[in-house]
Amino acid sequence: MIIIRLKDGEPLDKALRRYKKKFEKTGVLKEVRGRMYYRKPSVERKEVMKKAVARQRYFEAEEV
Repeated sequence: MIIIRLKDGEPLDKALRRYKKKFEKTGVLKEVRGRMYYRKPSVERKEVMKKAVARQRYFEAEEV
């Protein structure tokens, strides 16, 4: 559970922004979306490899 302590005289919208940042950093929403359906481990590995190859090609293209 994420707890945000309000500082003296702090506006509520500012505290809400701090809460949203902390919530995003925890990665809860990303994990929930990832668990919406099952993906086989082999499919996940292929996806990770595909992203790594794309990233590598991108950086190689920048160097030239």
